[in-house]
Amino acid sequence: MKVLVGVTGGIAAYKAAELVRALQDEGVDVQVAMTASAQEFVKPMTFAALTGKRVFTSLWDGAEGDGDFEIEHIAVAQAIDALVIAPATANTLAKLANGIADDFLSTLYLATAAPVVVAPAMNVNMWQHPATQANLRTLEARGVRIVEPGEGYLACGMTGSGRLAEVEAIVAEVLAVSAPSRDLVGETVLVTAGGTRESIDAVRFIGNRSSGKMGHALAAAAAARGANVVLVTASALPAPAGCRVVRVTTAAEMELAALAELAGATVVIKAAAVADFRVREAAAGKLRRRGALTLELEPTEDIVAEMVARRNVGTIIVAFAAEAENVEANARAKLLRKGVDAIVANDISSPEFGFDSDRNAGVFITADRAVTLRPAAKTVMAERILDEVLVLRQARHLQDMAVAGAAN
Repeated sequence: MKVLVGVTGGIAAYKAAELVRALQDEGVDVQVAMTASAQEFVKPMTFAALTGKRVFTSLWDGAEGDGDFEIEHIAVAQAIDALVIAPATANTLAKLANGIADDFLSTLYLATAAPVVVAPAMNVNMWQHPATQANLRTLEARGVRIVEPGEGYLACGMTGSGRLAEVEAIVAEVLAVSAPSRDLVGETVLVTAGGTRESIDAVRFIGNRSSGKMGHALAAAAAARGANVVLVTASALPAPAGCRVVRVTTAAEMELAALAELAGATVVIKAAAVADFRVREAAAGKLRRRGALTLELEPTEDIVAEMVARRNVGTIIVAFAAEAENVEANARAKLLRKGVDAIVANDISSPEFGFDSDRNAGVFITADRAVTLRPAAKTVMAERILDEVLVLRQARHLQDMAVAGAAN
């Protein structure tokens, strides 16, 4: 596996040497590119000695060669399995987010189709600045994996977020993106997504702000990890690669489709935002504007409860809960009420997360634990949720083995 480590100009640049060595210990073939500012902190010779390879420091290295000159940033971009930038300064994040390509590293970033991991390090105020956070959101939305900095005493004398993440965490992220896990092979994952619509008349409906992005991200991630995926969706988003998609509109249609697929599912993830009510009698045509209008509503189907009641032994069911207050307490109450194995609780009090956003945050709650899902792109959040599903699967397996042992 070939990885290009990009080093930018911050005091944490010296830690990139540790990162290079740690990647090599994992059998990774490493080469390094440095910005001009990075060379003020660490000399290229350090990385050349560690890797035994030339360090890329300029777009123009070799431009006056013997006629065999190749456009190196393009050649390298096509050859690597992953690009990791550590440390990544605020300036570098801004350039990457805005497509500025004015040196070897930033040009390589635009030219590569390989997975990209970025580990920021900077002053706490620079890290928290809205411009930096906006650039991070842009990069995350494009699929860049962010290894968030830690907290502590910073080189500038301040205390707070901004310390380069631990080398072990960066290495783990690089290995994960460059060699995607196939840990869901053998599982059939049923995902529901999107917001259902309940007709008022021929043109109007009761609905919600759900975009379906979280459910579609979960389906795509599960398929990439080797699962057989069925996506029942009320969203108009494109079908994720590798998934069988069933399109629905109403809660009744979603229940019918989901129950039809339930028998073959080993994991069910109910990410859909199902309307809680529908009009008891929708108008056949278009209602004309007049005075006050009264709509008589009735509850829609409780799809989660029905699936829990009908599931096969061993099928894991994960539901979602959108909460604006007392998030964990309300979600845990729903967990017990519905009888599901886990709840992903989303705090929708902030417009930055949840419905119709590219980012999400929340808590993965089971009967005996709660795991914080830190703010991230929904594509990243999907991977974290699936990781927790696998923890559930392993716990279930160990429990079954214990029961079998006791029976013998």
